[in-house]
Amino acid sequence: MSDNDASATKEKTAARPAHFIQNIIRKDLEQGTVKQVITRFPPEPNGYLHIGHAKSICLNFGMAEEFGGLCNLRFDDTNPEKESEEYVNAIKADVHWLGFSWNGQIRFTSDYFEQLYQWAVHLIEQGKAYVCHLSPDEARQYRGTLTEPGTNSPYRDRTVEENLELFEQMRVGELAEGSCVLRAKIDMAAPNINLRDPIIYRIKKAHHHNTGDAWKIYPSYDFAHGQSDAIEGITHSICTLEFEDHRPLYDWFLDNLPVPARPRQYEFARLNVNYTITSKRKLKQLVDEDRVDGWDDPRMPTLSGMRRRGFPAEALRNFCTQIGVTRADSVVDVGMLEYTVRDHLDKNAPRAMCVLRPLRVTLTNYPNDKMEEMRAPGHPNREDLGERVLPFTHNIYIDQDDFREEANKKYKRLVLGKRVRLRNAYIIEADEVIKDEQGNIVEVLARVVEDTLGKDPTDGVKAKGVIHWVSATHHLNCEVRLYDRLFTDPAPDAGGKDFMQSLNPNSLEVLSNCKAEISLASAKLHDHFQFEREGYFCLDSRYSTLEKPVFNRAIGLRDSWAKIEQTQ
Repeated sequence: MSDNDASATKEKTAARPAHFIQNIIRKDLEQGTVKQVITRFPPEPNGYLHIGHAKSICLNFGMAEEFGGLCNLRFDDTNPEKESEEYVNAIKADVHWLGFSWNGQIRFTSDYFEQLYQWAVHLIEQGKAYVCHLSPDEARQYRGTLTEPGTNSPYRDRTVEENLELFEQMRVGELAEGSCVLRAKIDMAAPNINLRDPIIYRIKKAHHHNTGDAWKIYPSYDFAHGQSDAIEGITHSICTLEFEDHRPLYDWFLDNLPVPARPRQYEFARLNVNYTITSKRKLKQLVDEDRVDGWDDPRMPTLSGMRRRGFPAEALRNFCTQIGVTRADSVVDVGMLEYTVRDHLDKNAPRAMCVLRPLRVTLTNYPNDKMEEMRAPGHPNREDLGERVLPFTHNIYIDQDDFREEANKKYKRLVLGKRVRLRNAYIIEADEVIKDEQGNIVEVLARVVEDTLGKDPTDGVKAKGVIHWVSATHHLNCEVRLYDRLFTDPAPDAGGKDFMQSLNPNSLEVLSNCKAEISLASAKLHDHFQFEREGYFCLDSRYSTLEKPVFNRAIGLRDSWAKIEQTQ
């Protein structure tokens, strides 16, 4: 992020009213409840991060930055069957891409497995945990309902000695998976079902990405989370609203264990965006069934997908700032995200010309061996972006949609017998077309109207419009991928709907014979460009090569969905 962008972001953030978490932290510091703010971002390494995680990342790291504190990156790796090093590396890259740095080394819940085990033993010794052999179906029956209390497990009153012996057998792998669990002994009649003797350890004889085969038992999220926060001295454990009902359990564990610190949990509303799904299970299904090109497919709502598509990190941070932090669940229009991306790129992306569907034009009165260097600004409002050199030659390419043999007065492009201005170059007039055997137009013969470089023609016949072009002999051959929304339904998985049924069949169009201005030969990964009259693009990080660059459309110049949605 440039200094100007960073300043603008900070000013925009400062201009917004403080949200409730900011007020809580400010009060805690003023009253001396905490001396230094320490937050954490604790993702599970069981998939790639998505747009919803961006809000959590910006909030946790943002609060630490704003109040001069620290933010840890800790992987909640308590489920070895679904986790992998690939996901760990992808998450680290996403956090860095968004512009944040974590405090110290990467942390893992698995780093604390021995301490968590000892605390589980402590609960057993205090008579507050027991080994239970109820099957999953039996456990559900004993648990009760939202309106009826649960029933004590027949194994609840085992002696401390028996529970310690069984828990040790669980640890060393002597007992089969699913044969038993360790449960906290709280209250089977509690109104909050999370307090009805929750599971704190399961047997899982699975290889762990970080600890290998050292453990045969793994702690539950509810047991590991608060204690990991306490080990790291987290002051403000910020999570989404679905964990609000888990907070009494979070506090119960902290109250009943000799933890070194006393963190507090605060909940905020998660980010929900229409035309989007954020379930990792469903995103993984899209990947596994080859409906998309991997987790980083530019149509995916993953951070890696948005990065590959060409969404700037600054735009996502601005978006998270604009939607704010509240406790009220709501759905944000994806158009707001798209507007934020478009607005940022409009102000910062250099301009270029690229003909997506080329049509050859021969300028019959322009010398075949002549080449002029036209000059154009890199950006209409940014002198710091310099200027581009555009070779102008006897043969050029224009877009097929920019020519018609006949057209009505509303058509502002090239028509036989009519004139149009080439962007940053001359006015031309079309005289004739050449067609192939199937009757398709393959070439237009036109004339340069003399003395029209930067001015109107002397004969008073003005051009009807302006179109883009590139030289047919001095250009860059490239592929362009036009991406659109992945789903046609604003709520693709709501109410039990099959989200696969609303996949947009037009979410990707590949154009393999595009012609770009030669200046784009120096484009680098993560550079952004506005292809004039077409949209905002960047190089694809997977398929682009020096021999054949591939440009992805990040976003169009305007919202093409607005009119569609108004008619629905």
